[in-house]
Amino acid sequence: MAILSRSEAKNILEKVLKYSKAEGASAQLSGAETGNIRYARNSVSTSGVVNDIELAVEARFGKKSGIATINEFSDASLEKVMRRAEELAKLSPDNPESMPLLGKQKYMAVDGFAKSTANITPDQRAKAAADSIKAAMKKDVVAAGYLEDARSFAAVANTNGLFGYHASTSANFTVTMRTENGLGSGWAQSDVTDFRDMNTASSSGVAIDKAVLSQEARALEPGKYTVILEPSAVSGLVAYMMGNFDTRSADEGRSFLSKKGGGNRIGEKMFDKRVHLYSDPSDRNVPAQPWSDDDHMAMQRVDWIKGGVVQSLPCSRYWAEQSESAPVPAPNNLIMVGGDKSTEELIKNTRRGVLVTRTWYIRMVDPQSLLLTGLTRDGTFYIENGKIKYPIKNFRFNESPVIMLNNIEDMGRAERVSMWGGPAMIPALKVRDFTFSSLSDAV
Repeated sequence: MAILSRSEAKNILEKVLKYSKAEGASAQLSGAETGNIRYARNSVSTSGVVNDIELAVEARFGKKSGIATINEFSDASLEKVMRRAEELAKLSPDNPESMPLLGKQKYMAVDGFAKSTANITPDQRAKAAADSIKAAMKKDVVAAGYLEDARSFAAVANTNGLFGYHASTSANFTVTMRTENGLGSGWAQSDVTDFRDMNTASSSGVAIDKAVLSQEARALEPGKYTVILEPSAVSGLVAYMMGNFDTRSADEGRSFLSKKGGGNRIGEKMFDKRVHLYSDPSDRNVPAQPWSDDDHMAMQRVDWIKGGVVQSLPCSRYWAEQSESAPVPAPNNLIMVGGDKSTEELIKNTRRGVLVTRTWYIRMVDPQSLLLTGLTRDGTFYIENGKIKYPIKNFRFNESPVIMLNNIEDMGRAERVSMWGGPAMIPALKVRDFTFSSLSDAV
């Protein structure tokens, strides 16, 4: 029962809302069937399938609201969960930032469901793991990987006539390869909507090559370097930046997007003119839910940065009313426009620099400048005269993505990666003066 059709979901939502005695009510129904297989030390350790479905109901009386959840859908259960939400609403304090329920919304049509992913079998998961493990054993390295696939749906409705339904599929594979002597480590990922687009042996081959090449790493002095950041390395930094894109925090002076004297920096050029970041739920490469999670606002295509200029910031309905601006929901996916070069071509055109496979354990240092710190991991290499010269020890970096996106020398082709907030298309970047603050002994 984890996946309901549009009509089945609508029937449950309409039924539970009819039980409402509140001034207004909304409900969200969501479910997923998630399969997985995990392996370590070249041997499968766990595998399984999880089915889950949940109904969340919100009842409102003025600025008071209460939420109750349930996972059974008999008439008696639906009435019970509505009564519970109403009881909780009456007990709750007023929310001064509460906004009225939305009326009918026009949601974008999003094709994010692939039958090949929805119909994955245990045998297919086992083969995906076996292909990776066999590739590792052939090169005498040790594999640890995880494959998760999901078919899911979400449906929303309220007493003002709003209704939306979205079905989706996804499959994500990550793998770490270690040399048996423990001196080399490589990593790769693959994130897809359609399972037919996934090749675990190919992804594993990338991680294996990096593991073998990263042995006997040399120490390089910390400092500022030209770096080539692979898409997964870029995404870690860009995700933090986009997580701090917010009109209210900027207007209140709490953000790197705050303007001196008050207000925000929409309309200002803050990045290299080649930087173009936007979201679009209907993008075929990274389809996403066409409404926001918090209040079910309809998502549209939005340019966040174009030509290096900040074009828009997410803005809640409450803050839009306070600031006399338009509400803008936070994105469910992200696309960064790249160039036409492969990572290998970026390396070939680099006289001296550092190749970074992955950024990891990223933390905020200063929100006013968006200064972040983190570590490189699973394959860091020194480049000389267009070739990888030798592996180097990992670094701790102290860098702001704002500075990084101002120091771009070249851009690779965008690739799909799994990123906080949803799927993303992110290119590799060649960046000058990237700050490595110290060495890390971790492999």
